[in-house]
Amino acid sequence: MKLTVLGPGCWGLTLAWLLNDNFKDVVIWGRECDLNDELIINKHCSKPLEVQLDNKVQFTSDLAKAIDGADIILSVVATSGVRSVCEQLKIAGIKPEQPLVNASKGLELNTLMRMSEVIKDVLPEQKVVILSGPTLAKEVLQGKPTAACVACEDIETAEFVQKACNVPGRFRLYTNTDVIGVELGGSLKNVIAIASGFAHTMDLGDNCLGTLLTRGMAEIVRLSVKLGANPSTLYGLSGMGDLIATCSSPMSRNYTVGAMLGRGKKVDDILKELGSVAEGVKTSKAVCDLAEKLNVEVPVSNAIYEAVYTDITPQEVLSKLMNRKLKKEESYD
Repeated sequence: MKLTVLGPGCWGLTLAWLLNDNFKDVVIWGRECDLNDELIINKHCSKPLEVQLDNKVQFTSDLAKAIDGADIILSVVATSGVRSVCEQLKIAGIKPEQPLVNASKGLELNTLMRMSEVIKDVLPEQKVVILSGPTLAKEVLQGKPTAACVACEDIETAEFVQKACNVPGRFRLYTNTDVIGVELGGSLKNVIAIASGFAHTMDLGDNCLGTLLTRGMAEIVRLSVKLGANPSTLYGLSGMGDLIATCSSPMSRNYTVGAMLGRGKKVDDILKELGSVAEGVKTSKAVCDLAEKLNVEVPVSNAIYEAVYTDITPQEVLSKLMNRKLKKEESYD
């Protein structure tokens, strides 16, 4: 069995490390500018996390070579690059029967499409699977156990990926056919994670965190159900599970962005300092645009959008959320 990982970023390298023993061949594809001697020769990465890969792992910038004979193609590129990579895959000769597993969480900014929609827009015949759940890379690299979902409209494809990528004792996979719910749960929680880091820095307390997670979850459910998700999916691994993990941990890049925003730093400086992608930054704009289009209330996401893209102060953000018009708590049934 051959695994091809598209994207030599932190999560892509972590997944290649995690799944190494499940596959005879592991190939990581990246642009020439993203590959260096430390990766190619030493199979090692030191930033933002230290990852030491097995000697059998191969790196290449030749996409056709990377996907040739691959049993599973794992896409772990930034959401802004998914469309471009899919167009390159089309030219490189990807076969429709090769499962393309997307592990990037977010929405395409200009179209407001989910990643599976972007992939299908370019590769309409492709078997698309979504991998999502509470998967903080640093904990995975420490060998700590977690679980995630593999979602596909075709249950047989989901089960194939489940069996091929399950790592006993460390990485337990569940199947799901609700692609919409699994994708949106993993994408929208990134915005709430920014809010959580923001609240932590402002020392607003555990009561506030509980409130934030609950009201943030309400937004995720409202918007996702409007787009066709099964509400029960949002209370599973890719929704509530991922929300709890990323909103509770400084290991989360989105949480870290929020924490730094709470200190009054500007988002451009934050992202430069992080040196890695925090999908919630762009997703906050996409969520607000989508909510406006669908006439759905998302006050927490709106507040984070303002915190990211305007000069509003942390105190003004808090005041806006706490002093909204009083209302009834809606049922989630």
